[in-house]
Order: sequence, then C-alpha cells, then structure tokens
Amino acid sequence: MNLPAGFLDELRSRTSLSQVVGRKVMWDARKSNQGKGDMWAPCPFHQEKSASFHVDDRKGFYYCFGCHAKGDAISFVMESENVGFMESVEILAREAGMTMPARDPKAQEKSDRRGQLAEVMEQAAAFYRLQLKTGAAHAARSYLSGRGVTDPVQERWEIGFAPDGWQSLWDHLRGKGVAEDLIFGAGLAKPPGKGGKPYDTFRNRIMFPIRDARGRCIAFGGRAMDPNDKAKYLNSPETDLFDKGRSLFNHGPARAAAGRGKPLIVAEGYMDVIALEKGGFPAAVAPLGTAITETQLQMLWRIAPEPVIALDGDTAGLRAAMRLMDLALPLLEAGQSLRFALMPEKMDPDDLIRDQGSAAMQKLLDQAIPMVRLLWRRETDGKVFDSPERKAMLDKALREKIKLIRDPSIRSHYGQEIKNLRWELFSQRRTGARRAWTPGKQAAAVPLEGTKASILAAADEAMQDHLREAVILATVIAAPEVIPEFESGLEAMTCADPVHRSLRDLILSHPATAQGPLSDKIAGQMGPDTLENLHALRHVAISPCVRNPGDVELARMTLSEELAKLTARRGLTAEIAEAVEDLTGLADEALTWRLSQAAQARNRAERSEHEDKAEYDTGDNGARINRQERDAFDALLEKIMHSKPKR
Repeated sequence: MNLPAGFLDELRSRTSLSQVVGRKVMWDARKSNQGKGDMWAPCPFHQEKSASFHVDDRKGFYYCFGCHAKGDAISFVMESENVGFMESVEILAREAGMTMPARDPKAQEKSDRRGQLAEVMEQAAAFYRLQLKTGAAHAARSYLSGRGVTDPVQERWEIGFAPDGWQSLWDHLRGKGVAEDLIFGAGLAKPPGKGGKPYDTFRNRIMFPIRDARGRCIAFGGRAMDPNDKAKYLNSPETDLFDKGRSLFNHGPARAAAGRGKPLIVAEGYMDVIALEKGGFPAAVAPLGTAITETQLQMLWRIAPEPVIALDGDTAGLRAAMRLMDLALPLLEAGQSLRFALMPEKMDPDDLIRDQGSAAMQKLLDQAIPMVRLLWRRETDGKVFDSPERKAMLDKALREKIKLIRDPSIRSHYGQEIKNLRWELFSQRRTGARRAWTPGKQAAAVPLEGTKASILAAADEAMQDHLREAVILATVIAAPEVIPEFESGLEAMTCADPVHRSLRDLILSHPATAQGPLSDKIAGQMGPDTLENLHALRHVAISPCVRNPGDVELARMTLSEELAKLTARRGLTAEIAEAVEDLTGLADEALTWRLSQAAQARNRAERSEHEDKAEYDTGDNGARINRQERDAFDALLEKIMHSKPKR
C-alpha cells in the first residue's frame, strides 16, 4: 500500500517517541532530562543493567550504545511488537487519532479475508474445547492427566479435542453459517475426492491452538490418540494466516515473560513448552514441526539476545541442535548468540521436570554451553587425533566453520577459544603421568621436584605472560601513584590467571584520592595471602620496585618496559595467527613484511631493558660520565662557592 505524501511525517510529528518507548522500559531518572526530551533506559532489545538506550524525543530517534539498535517510533513498534511496517503504522495512527488512508481494494480484500479466517479459527478452538469435556474424550483427558496437565493448565492453554468423526467440525461450522471456502481456507477441512464429501483435517486428536504474537489463533497442532496413526503430531496446513516457518508456539506470552527478565528457552514440542511454563519457565517457545528457520531465529533474537536451546536428548535432538548452530554462525553479532542446554539422553524438558523437578531443569540451564563449545564437541567427540594428519583434519574442519562467521571480531574470538580448547586437548603438560621404564629403552627424563615450577621448566609464551603480569601488578601496588598514567595498558592485559584478573580490576578501581595504601585495600578484599603469595614469587621478589616501594620513577620505567614487551609479544602472536589463516598459497611480500615488522618490534622490546637515553662525556681516565649528572654537580659546586662568606 502506498501512503499519501506527508502522512508519515504528520504521524511522526503527532507521536511522542518517549511515550511509545516508555511502555516497554523504565526510564533512568538520574540520566534522563524529560524537559529536553533526552531520555535514557536499559535497552528493551538486549539484556543489560546499565541505561545505554537513548531516546531523543525532539528528533524522534532512538539509539542503543550497547546493541546499536536505532530507528524511529515506527521501527520501534515493528521490533518490539514483531509486526510489519503497515501494522506498525496502523497502531501508531490509531493512538494518534489519525485515519488510515483507504487501502488498495485487493489489499483491503486480503486483509478482510484474513480477519474472517481468524474468526473461523476462534470458532473451531471453542468447539474443540467443548469436545474435550464430552464422554468421547475420556481417553484424551486420561492421557493429559497422566502427563500432569491438570484442568487449570488445560484452560490456560485452551487445549481441546477433535472427535473421531469425518465431519464433526465441518457440520458444526456449517451449522453456524460459516462459508465452505472459509473452512477450507483456514485449513480445518479438506475438499472431497471424486463423489465424496469434505472431511475434517483433525480427527481423534488432542488439539493445541497456535497463536501469533498478537494472540490470534492462526493454526492448530494435534496429538494423535491412535498409536497406529501415521503422524503422531499433525499441524495445520499453511494458509493465508499460517506460515509455519514464520511462527512460534507461545510467541506472545514468551516475549512478555522474556521482557521481565526470564530466560528464553527453545524446546521441541507443545508439551515441552507447557511443562516448562508449569515448572516456572514462562519464556518458552517451540518451532512447529520443522527445523528452526532463519526467520524464526531472527524472531528469537528479537525476544532475547541469547536464547537457550533445550532440544530432546536423543540423536534427532542433537542433529537439530547442530543444524541450528550451522544456521546461526553467519548471523552472529556482538551480544547475539545461542546457548545449548544438553538434555540427558532420551529425555526432553517435559520428562526432566516431571521426573526430577524444576531444580534439575534450572541446573541444566545454568550449565548451558556457548556455541563455540558445541562446535568443538561436534568435531572432537568420539574421535582420536593421534597423528599429524588427523590433527590437520580437525584444524581444517574448524577453520571452515569459523570462516562462516561474518563479524570479524566474533570470528577472532572464536579462533582464540578454539586455540585454547585445542591446547587443552593436545598439550602434553595436561597429564602429569611419568612414562614407565621399559627394558632396552631409555626412560623419559623427569624433572626434579625443585625444578618443576621453575621458569626453565615451563618457559612457554603463556608462562612468560604470567610472569610479566605478576611483575607489573606488584610494581603498581608498590607505587599506586602511576596508575592513571598506565591505566590503558593495565586494562589491555588479558590476565588468564583469575587472581591476576581480580588484582588488576581492584587496582583500576582504586581512586587517586583514596585514603590508605592500596595494599591494605587488597588485603581487606582478597585476603592477606594474596599479596604474600605474589611477593613470594622469585621473579617478583627480586624486582627493584618491590624492594623500593614508593619509587615512582623506577616504577614508571619498569611498567613502560614490561608493558611494551607484553604488547609486542602479543602483537607478534596475533600477526602470526592471522598470517596462518591467510596462507592459502605462497607467502607474498606483504605477508612476510608484516611478520618481519612484528618480529622486529618484539625483539626491540625484549632487548631494550629501556634503552638508556642519557648523554655521556668521556673522562680523562676513559670512564663515561653522565652529562646531566655532571652539569648538576657543577651547578651545586658553583652555588657553594658563591655562598661562601667574604672576609
């Protein structure tokens, strides 16, 4: 539909964006200035505690500094309500008291038909609910009761029953005056064969209404009561109302619950979703009989930035999880991913909650693994990597998958995580077992107890970083006055050791005007053993800065030197990692030049010990004399000579 020129401009001018957004957020009173239309709140599109979502009411635009969502009132309604452009315009126009322009006749006709089909679906839902209370549905009620679906739960989900008759619903709707083409159009009945009669789509099944995000009944899912039925679960055919690849079971209620901070859980079927809500997990949805599509995945991310996938713990469920992972990899963005709760073997969420309770389900959700771990498990579980060829095969498979990620930052983080997992798998240092002596063979050398923890016994790059970080932290603690000067360098430290990370964070939070020494604060918050253990390390104990606390110049020189070495070595490592990925053929000049430059930078930093920039003169005896110190000494002598009293 083409809207008249100026209609959208008038709609935006009549609409207060802060009022539209205010229905979904709680404004931060400290940051917001309502008089100027400058409003701040936690973002409604991703989970956060800080107020990074900004609304400029005068300009009519919003922007999130966290997830980078942006737009105007129309786009906000589209994203928050999961509706199309025209539906968003209609909602805002109705609120603004504006009359929507006349639609194109064909579009209006299609909209009217969709409305009629929705009314027919509601009549069918009411019919099925009544049938569940009849004697013919005794077996269905027994089945539901055995699954823990009580009468209140049946009412909440509007569960019904389709009688075991060929024309039960057809006759009911025709008796209500519903046109035949609407019954067919809603997918509730199928046309007759040669000389036959129309017949109901659903027969002898427990019925679950499927509603869209706006709450309209758009389809049904039916669970067969006959164990010999070919299809255990049957969904409505696709209609003008229902597109199964663009719909989710329990979409609207789950979106509302996720907005209240509940975790979004993706299960496999209707009963799983019902069991999850009953168990205290209301933000649960399920796809509708097919693998999750890209559209459904985008719908999930509109609800929550990191849905938890809890599919069945059988082979089919694991395959579905793997397919979803492959679908999601190219679509990943910062703060937008998936986690996977791996169900026990041959169990689904419904089984788990009924057998072990909600606490077991919560524990499983807490232990949900990120996508990168699932990727690693798929490529390594059940496989043996006892040869260079097999290891190379693993590297190739992982590299091909990581290349699918479009976001360069996420791709880099995936590469680093895979590198860490690979190191854990292949590193010989993981097993401390000693090799047994065999006659005729030389026994493997075993380090003495005193040398196991020495720098020589573990002098790899990770250990070098660890030692260097320890010296840096001890130096800053000895002279906290230098913290502001080296703040960015401290922030850039990765700190693989959690103790180092906690120390670094505590140091960075130490205000310049704080009362009392920094060491007292560390001892109070992390315990006295923390500093004692740090200073007990041999390479820290011999540091001049630790032995001369408060020497700011010495600390400044040490920090400049150690941080430069740390940065240079990691820069070389990053260049090498990137070069390895780029080496699809022969190395060209640009690649080798990059590596040589990074290597030179690392060597300069390692060699430098902070090059002496002082100027020297040579004395009569050949010794070097620091010119600056000599000038200072001469000035002092001159001052003494001039200050002598005259006789």
